[in-house]
Amino acid sequence: MEKYKLGEMEQRFADLIWENEPVSSRTLTELCENEFAWKRSTTYTMLKRLCERKIFQNNNGTVTSLMSKNEFGAAKGEQFLSEAFDGSLPRFLAAFTRRKKLSENEIKEIQKLIDDHKEE
Repeated sequence: MEKYKLGEMEQRFADLIWENEPVSSRTLTELCENEFAWKRSTTYTMLKRLCERKIFQNNNGTVTSLMSKNEFGAAKGEQFLSEAFDGSLPRFLAAFTRRKKLSENEIKEIQKLIDDHKEE
């Protein structure tokens, strides 16, 4: 199983936690019952799965994230680059721009990212 690849319901569940953290596990089960019509056992099974992947933790009944939503997105992107393009951002951009023309705004944003990275 890929650590940063979530199914649709896993993603919705993760988003629910990020929106409400810190959240008690009891409150989380109530939120999931209202949002997804899940039983308590389903919530705990899903939580356990995402805790094992080191995305969240359940510490004495309080659920918090081990990585923010933005950190998760970055890690997910890095995993994709690694798997699909041998970790090469230039290869990804080359493949992407063959199919979709970049707008002037997108080019400026990418150039700013490059310039900011050079300064670091």
